[in-house]
Amino acid sequence: MSHHFEIYKDKAGEFRVRFKYNSEIMFSTEGYASKASAKNAIESIKKNGPEAEVVDNSDA
Repeated sequence: MSHHFEIYKDKAGEFRVRFKYNSEIMFSTEGYASKASAKNAIESIKKNGPEAEVVDNSDA
């Protein structure tokens, strides 16, 4: 499994989602009160991610 979403519970008891690629964490979400909300976040990323624009705020 080279890339996948992972739902986990943080120390505060909130559900979070992280996306891993080759065991490296690429990003993590905010905390959610329910696992269902975390699953909704995954579906939103899958649906809207490919269409997202790239905003470069770097000085270079």
